Amino acid sequence: METKFWDRAVGALRRGRLVAGAPDRRARWSAWWAGRLGRSDRGMTTSEYAVGTIAACAFAAVLYKVVNSGPVLSALQSLVEDALDAKF
Repeated sequence: METKFWDRAVGALRRGRLVAGAPDRRARWSAWWAGRLGRSDRGMTTSEYAVGTIAACAFAAVLYKVVNSGPVLSALQSLVEDALDAKF
């Protein structure tokens, strides 16, 4: 299995082997990785849940209107009638 950059970088950080360079560069790199590892980017925040819920409700409303329109309703009705009248 191929090792990904993220796994190599985290392993290097945990073992204390970072990119060779000036001490301030190493300190900035360590601080960046520590901050990166300390927070999780998984999941949604409350605002993202709200926007997602509103979008889902809007999509459901549009779909409901389309399915209950006259042409679609008659097409679905004829489809069901044809399926029920099929000869086996």
